[in-house]
Amino acid sequence: MSNAVKETQFQFPGQIGFYKGKVRDVYIFDRELVVVASDRISAFDVVLPKPIPYKGQVLNQIAAKFLAATADIVPNWVSATPDPNVTIGKKCEPFKVEMVIRGYMAGHAAREYKAGKRTLCGVELPEHMRENDPFPEPIITPTTKASEGHDEDISKEAILAQGIVSPEDYAVLEKYTRALFKRGQEMASEMGLILVDTKYEFGKFGDEILLIDEIHTPDSSRYFYADGYEENQDKGLPQKQLSKEFVRQWLISNGFQGKEGQTVPEMTDEIVESISDRYIELFEKITGEKFQKAETSQITKRIETAILAHLG
Repeated sequence: MSNAVKETQFQFPGQIGFYKGKVRDVYIFDRELVVVASDRISAFDVVLPKPIPYKGQVLNQIAAKFLAATADIVPNWVSATPDPNVTIGKKCEPFKVEMVIRGYMAGHAAREYKAGKRTLCGVELPEHMRENDPFPEPIITPTTKASEGHDEDISKEAILAQGIVSPEDYAVLEKYTRALFKRGQEMASEMGLILVDTKYEFGKFGDEILLIDEIHTPDSSRYFYADGYEENQDKGLPQKQLSKEFVRQWLISNGFQGKEGQTVPEMTDEIVESISDRYIELFEKITGEKFQKAETSQITKRIETAILAHLG
């Protein structure tokens, strides 16, 4: 097995803080952030015990591609990607909402609909929809951005009433969200995929609203294969997905859903390798490019050297 990045513990000149997320290590400076995409993997809000080789590189490079491909419609936070696992960019003040946009009745929306709900985050849902049917037009279903625990559904009206985002800024977030999703769907279509739903996060750098975090990765988005979609819908069959759903399904089949008293099943070398292979497959299918494995014999040293060279 290749070396993988479970965690980093660097100390850089000028560094004023550090934040360890579920899968990313964030080094904080006065006006910029250095984000290391580790190979940690989470499911059901639990970080699994073993890292997945190349996962960080896969997600970091997919995000870099899509951020660059949407910079003409939405400015973003990125200033450099000095290493396959590293993104450096502007230190923004994040909005405390995630902009979730859905083109299809799938995932959380489908579960709520099956439970009889016909309103999601203040949005009226049409009657007589089946799971994985397209909405007449994409719907925005925001969530609160929880510092710990689960994010919660929230309506546009509640966001404005609670003063979480100003009406002027929210109008910009909505406009950007729709434009990004349209571009994402067009790019997915070129790869024989359907971008089903995704989430975007935004922040302010001074007075400017920027797109932050990763976009259109299999960890933040749901994709279906276009080939066979109509036939599966007609027959009431599940859609073939391109996401990290396969990891969740492996955990579920082994009796783990993140609930109290449950234990993560043993992650054998074979399981770890198979998950790594699937992430590489995801990269190639989403980007249409051949994945180039970065050198991993001294992976943390490689990452640290690249960051130090950027910081000068």
